Amino acid sequence: LTCTAEHLFNLKFAAKELNRNSKKCDKEEKAEKAKIKKAIQKGNMEVARIHAENAIRQKNQAINFLRMSARVDAVAARVQTAVTMGKVTKSMAGVVKSMDATLKSMNLEKISALMDKFEHQFETLDVQTQQMEDTMSNTTTLTTPQNQVDMLLQEMADEAGLDLNMELPQGQTDSVGTSVASAEQDELSQRLARLRDQV
Repeated sequence: LTCTAEHLFNLKFAAKELNRNSKKCDKEEKAEKAKIKKAIQKGNMEVARIHAENAIRQKNQAINFLRMSARVDAVAARVQTAVTMGKVTKSMAGVVKSMDATLKSMNLEKISALMDKFEHQFETLDVQTQQMEDTMSNTTTLTTPQNQVDMLLQEMADEAGLDLNMELPQGQTDSVGTSVASAEQDELSQRLARLRDQV
């Protein structure tokens, strides 16, 4: 029982596909942001809010796909090492046999469970992988925090040069605080972009 070159290729291919999905979500996020601006310009705040929720959902999904891509890539490297060293166990080979359909599904929950099975075949998990697991389990893509939605609406209105007449939650009206949050967000975006380039 061994891991074939085809199985290793499928793991690496899945990592690339997850990365592609992340980029697709990035494009969708940008498209939704453009729709926010148009809706604000027309004075339709309800439609603008819907597009803001969609944009934030796409952003979170892009991050999740990127994280999972890195995780699958790390597992592929470990499997490659196990194959090279002739340390592929029967249980690991069993996981490999059942992986193809799961990888093709592009379902993050199923792929995460598959990666769990792979990782349990190794004696030790490094800290980075554990952090990824923790982050994945704590990230929800179905909820859209309203404070993020409000901040995105304000950002789009500012870029469109329009005055947005809406009450922001307490503590977000301070311009200094907003600029600091914006700077932190920009830094996060840049770090995420660098990560994508490395994957």
